Amino acid sequence: MFGIGDFARLGLVSVRMLRHYDALGLLRPAHVDPVTGYRSYEAVQLSRLNRVVALKDLGFTLEQVRAILDDAVSSEELHGMVRLRRAELEARISADRARLRGVEARLRAIEKEGGMGAVDVVVKKVPATRVAELSAIAASYEPEHIGPVIKPLYRELGARLEAAGVPAAGPGIAYYLPEEDGTVWVHATVPVAAGTPTGHDLRVVTLPGVGTAATVIHHGSMDGVGATFQALAHWIEENGYRSLSLGREVYLDCPEEEDAWVTELQIEVTAAGTAPRTSNATAPS
Repeated sequence: MFGIGDFARLGLVSVRMLRHYDALGLLRPAHVDPVTGYRSYEAVQLSRLNRVVALKDLGFTLEQVRAILDDAVSSEELHGMVRLRRAELEARISADRARLRGVEARLRAIEKEGGMGAVDVVVKKVPATRVAELSAIAASYEPEHIGPVIKPLYRELGARLEAAGVPAAGPGIAYYLPEEDGTVWVHATVPVAAGTPTGHDLRVVTLPGVGTAATVIHHGSMDGVGATFQALAHWIEENGYRSLSLGREVYLDCPEEEDAWVTELQIEVTAAGTAPRTSNATAPS
């Protein structure tokens, strides 16, 4: 038997916490002296203590912890619950980091306001392209929602192309189609040879051309693309154009270090004052 102080040290918790767990019925002492009130614990109780602390640190309330332990879950079930909660926490941390990167990028854009130099914008026609593509919905067009969707799409698309033995015929092209509810269809595409058939778990479509696109080169991670889009927006307005769609992204060079990425941004434009039109949709094979 161990006194409460010794048991607390062995369990890496405080005496106050053990008393709190006792009061909640989470971890009762093995023995309480009726005269002195001293609590004593057995070594086997460290197993329950470890479960209590692990579940609490994973975000379960103490009431939930008690319910879980009172149901006498097996070690396998407990490991499954811990893995699930860990995945949820990792996803939350990843989302928070993405949100922080987005905030930092917007702060950099704010810092550059008023000091933006001329951007090298090229107006050109973009031809139709045969592409293999995968698509998924993002909650919005904000970078914190786009990044977690488009990166897995490109990983999966690359794996499917490799499995099918289909080589890329050019750099990846991402385009976006907004929905009325604010969500956005994210399309990850890779150009392929004109005769590439569908099949092999691949969707091959024709990405429509763009009659008039205002284009600019963005250097660095896509987390900081906002400042480049802002500069492009100023150019479009100052030169008598208006935009017709969300931007396309052509990934010209994507080394492992994202700060070294080179991406061409393309926005379809028309002369200000002309009638609006609906956005092009992908033409299936």
